[in-house]
Amino acid sequence: MEKVRRMNLGSQGLEVSAQGLGCMSNGYYGPGKPEADMIKLVHHAIHHGITFLDTSDVYGPYANEILLGKFLL
Repeated sequence: MEKVRRMNLGSQGLEVSAQGLGCMSNGYYGPGKPEADMIKLVHHAIHHGITFLDTSDVYGPYANEILLGKFLL
């Protein structure tokens, strides 16, 4: 498996993958996917070295953070 390039995030010594996974889940780009499929997608991204997960309240209040919480369980 090819290693994902890593980079510093800010000035506190945090390091993340140079590629990220956008976690928008508000249906802006079309109907949402089943939650189980999205959890599988997060697992796939993490397995392949993605550690930068882009979340924001504007993506749907707490929707993507709740999904990531389910992934972590």
